[in-house]
Amino acid sequence: MAINLSKGQKVDLTKSNPGLSKVVVGLGWDTNKYDGGKDFDLDSSVFLLNSESKASSEADFVFYNNTKGAGGAVEHTGDNRTGEGEGDDEQVKVDLSAVPSSIEKVTFAITIHDGEARGQNFGQVSNSYVRILNEDTNEELIRYDLGEDFSIETAIVVGELYRHGGEWKFNAIGSGYQGGLGSLVKDFGLDS
Repeated sequence: MAINLSKGQKVDLTKSNPGLSKVVVGLGWDTNKYDGGKDFDLDSSVFLLNSESKASSEADFVFYNNTKGAGGAVEHTGDNRTGEGEGDDEQVKVDLSAVPSSIEKVTFAITIHDGEARGQNFGQVSNSYVRILNEDTNEELIRYDLGEDFSIETAIVVGELYRHGGEWKFNAIGSGYQGGLGSLVKDFGLDS
């Protein structure tokens, strides 16, 4: 049975699931009724961070145009441009045992493509979540529903996998940003 997290909550992943190495991180969302006349495209992205919470290079930024990172240990499975349908809108596969030791955190974000230019924000998005599944069994282990009302933000750091005492844990962050993907890229040490 999955553990449901609240914002700021941290939970052990590998210690309570011995032998777990391959996980799928599913991200999902729905857009509310929107009459702006422009497409509404949300994107997930992953930042592979060192001990200073910075990406070492652009190779540590994984998204639909750079689908693999960490020597192939992290793989974005592709862009969903509509958010239509049930289940995860985008997924990222992570082989925890193969993530290089220089990477301390695997941070997941959802951004609105051209959100500022299109006058779109997360106040127009509902049912956002992140969940972690055991890739081998497809069992949902952890789920975090972002129930917060983000009214003006165009980017959200939803959570992160991080190393602690030789094990992997998950932190439900739920932190909103203005400035879209660009602000995240800058915060994580990559100048766009």
